[in-house]
Amino acid sequence: MAQATPAADPAALVEWLCRMGDNCLILGHRVSEWCGHSPVLEEDIALANTALDLIGQTQFWLGLAGEVEGKGRSADSLAYLRDAAQFRNLLLVERPNGDFGNTLMRQFLFDAWHMAMLDALTGSTDPRVAEIAAKAVKEVAYHLERSADLVIRLGDGTGESRARMQKALDSLWPYTGEMLLDDGVDRAMAAAGIAPLPQDLKAGWDRTVAETMAQATLAVPQTGYQHKGGKTGRHSEALGYILADMQFLQRAYPGAVW
Repeated sequence: MAQATPAADPAALVEWLCRMGDNCLILGHRVSEWCGHSPVLEEDIALANTALDLIGQTQFWLGLAGEVEGKGRSADSLAYLRDAAQFRNLLLVERPNGDFGNTLMRQFLFDAWHMAMLDALTGSTDPRVAEIAAKAVKEVAYHLERSADLVIRLGDGTGESRARMQKALDSLWPYTGEMLLDDGVDRAMAAAGIAPLPQDLKAGWDRTVAETMAQATLAVPQTGYQHKGGKTGRHSEALGYILADMQFLQRAYPGAVW
């Protein structure tokens, strides 16, 4: 007889859901900063749509986190009423936009991980998680296709564009290790069949990155990625600036509604 999958610890599930939601929220906000400032109109619209997709996914992940937590906190409450140390996003997604090439490289490195994670989550034992993933994976498949194509075009473009893309890859690479790092929360989710262990995504992520960088004629750093920071609450100056902007209205006018 098959052994029953253990139920997930609610606190660990809330933590994990916040990680998924916070990644989308912070990157969505970062990408939205390009609205009205992109190099060409087509990219302005594309980046705005990517930001909207990510914010929409945030609503699902944080909404479910609030539901599981059972303390009456909504997705909006979790997004706008937490301080920086309470956010659980990857450090990669809060890195400054920099130039257009840096933004695209950050997006690609995250998209490659995000796609692998969501694809695995469609088979989650939690039907709510599987449902969110099934919807989000369709959007992220496009995000990955688009970011990979642009990384290739700019990497294998002019001398200037290639140099900028290589610089972006080198500067962002140290932050990628966190995506593939396991901790107690990840192990609890894997034991309950809710989510894969991040380390199990490594082979696929490495392959996607290697194939794309080869086409882009960019050199994958050989120093090895490392884990910078932690998977529990930690504050960064970059995140502080993002939240100061993102949470201004709610903090200036508590309880404000449209």
